[in-house]
Amino acid sequence: MTTERIADHPSVQRVRARLAELGATGQVRVLDDAARTAAQAAEQLRVTVDQIANSLVFAAHAEPGAAPEPLLVLASGGHRVDTAALAGRLGLHQVARADAEWVKERTGFAIGGVAPVGHLHRLRTVVDTALAAYDVVWAAAGHPHAVFPTTYAELLRLTEGEPHAVD
Repeated sequence: MTTERIADHPSVQRVRARLAELGATGQVRVLDDAARTAAQAAEQLRVTVDQIANSLVFAAHAEPGAAPEPLLVLASGGHRVDTAALAGRLGLHQVARADAEWVKERTGFAIGGVAPVGHLHRLRTVVDTALAAYDVVWAAAGHPHAVFPTTYAELLRLTEGEPHAVD
């Protein structure tokens, strides 16, 4: 897929429009190769993996037997999310991994391109406090080849996210 086709992809356009609407400072950048993981993105951007805001969607259960609601966690790329600890911090019964189909249905994005903004519906969002250590962090922009630069403070503002340690 060419750079132009990726830049014109509907998901990337949705993210770009939402970023502009929210007054984001960074511009979407198309990468030469897919960055389906934080490590791949970091390598192409020549930054540390910890500077990648890895967008992870979980199924959050408020109480036993409750229908799951999507929970977006923007985790520093070097961190593994401790779902039990995070559930406790958020007052939830359980936080569990969501499958690719469930993520796509609730966000409008395929795994590997889930952006912090531009979802089909507003998502409860957690932003990993570890990202505050970096002047610039990078996030997905709706496609595995698309990212945008931002800051921890801007991520909190753009997503109306809650700051929490996630590991």
